[in-house]
Amino acid sequence: MKNSVNIGLIGLGTIGGGVAKILHEKADSITKQVGTPLTLRSVADLDETRKASLPDPSIFTTNVQNIFDDPDIDIVIELIGGETPAKTFIQEAIQRGKHVVTANKEVLAKHGPELLSLADKHKVGLFYEASVGGGIPLIAPLKRNLQVNDISSIHTIINGTTNYILTRMEKEGLEFSAALKEAQDLGYAEADPTRDIEGFDAAYKIAILATIAFHTDIRPEDVFHEGISRMTSQDFQYARELGYAIKLLAITKKEGPFIQVRVHPVFIPDDMLLAKVDGVFNAVQIEGDLTGRVIFYGRGAGSEPTANVIVSDVIHIARSINTGTEMQPELYLDTPKQIIPISEIETRYYMRMTIADMAGVLAQITRVLGENQISISSAIQKEADIKSQTAEIVIMTHPAQEKAMQQALDQMESLEAVKEISNLVRVED
Repeated sequence: MKNSVNIGLIGLGTIGGGVAKILHEKADSITKQVGTPLTLRSVADLDETRKASLPDPSIFTTNVQNIFDDPDIDIVIELIGGETPAKTFIQEAIQRGKHVVTANKEVLAKHGPELLSLADKHKVGLFYEASVGGGIPLIAPLKRNLQVNDISSIHTIINGTTNYILTRMEKEGLEFSAALKEAQDLGYAEADPTRDIEGFDAAYKIAILATIAFHTDIRPEDVFHEGISRMTSQDFQYARELGYAIKLLAITKKEGPFIQVRVHPVFIPDDMLLAKVDGVFNAVQIEGDLTGRVIFYGRGAGSEPTANVIVSDVIHIARSINTGTEMQPELYLDTPKQIIPISEIETRYYMRMTIADMAGVLAQITRVLGENQISISSAIQKEADIKSQTAEIVIMTHPAQEKAMQQALDQMESLEAVKEISNLVRVED
């Protein structure tokens, strides 16, 4: 047994500050759980003004190398985010024989299997519970509690920024630009929100979950992603009329040796639990052959919820250190599975378009869809605009292949009677 398990913290931002606070304020409780004290021995950050937030500012350094060079540091917590230099820091810590806890979704999505293999080689742990879902425990349950299950699908609302924007558009009738500005004013969206609103952030997270669930190496470039910027208040109005909600879902499914993994807006029936997840909350729905449907729900971000799962990972490692238990690899990869391209998936579709208000237009559209093996489930034509002599039409289809739908769209856009195809949204029933 050690007299103390020593920690080096890289990054003293919002989350890092929350970790330091928990380690200080709950020190007695943590000691009882581990059997020995956890000591925050060194904190590295380039912003020297942040050291004032530490109970002991003397442990602060602007030189991260001090953490790697300290032989008494057992666990390194990396919380700077981004791919570079975070990946290098994680690698160096592992190679120095230090356990690592990180919340870095980008590094884990792009380099997870190789870093986990490196950790196994050096007999240390690499834990990343906070990389997906913030304060929601997902990684550990998926690796341990659900590992006997044959997972068939995961549907997630995993980005709080986009879910907040879509919720405001649904509840208050805001247009996208107004909802985005509100999210930025409240601190839910970055000044440059591209990673969130275009689906990059959700793609990193679903890549991590798919890798664990299906025991195969899924990288962000394998994930089709499409953002929410084309959504309008009209789409939400029609969704309500048709009995649907609109959410940005990150989806992965297994079909034999094939996997589909994608991020995009969807229509989902408004009586589904995921349809009720509003604001900055996240939810992850997992389908297993033994458990059936399991749903995890909670805040996907924030200092305290995220710091909580980071410290939980630290406690797990500290117990192993204290008892002399060797870390075992927790990610097993099978034979690589083939990723189904988005063009090959089959789903239903919602389509909104502006057409010339004249006889025979719907027949032309139906003909194009029929030629591409796409059948219409329902069609709604709204009141015509007398001044422009146009009308808006909403079409819901039966299941069709993406490739066929995209081909039909190209053909419909060439029709003189079709003035604009305003939106196309996939439907997940």
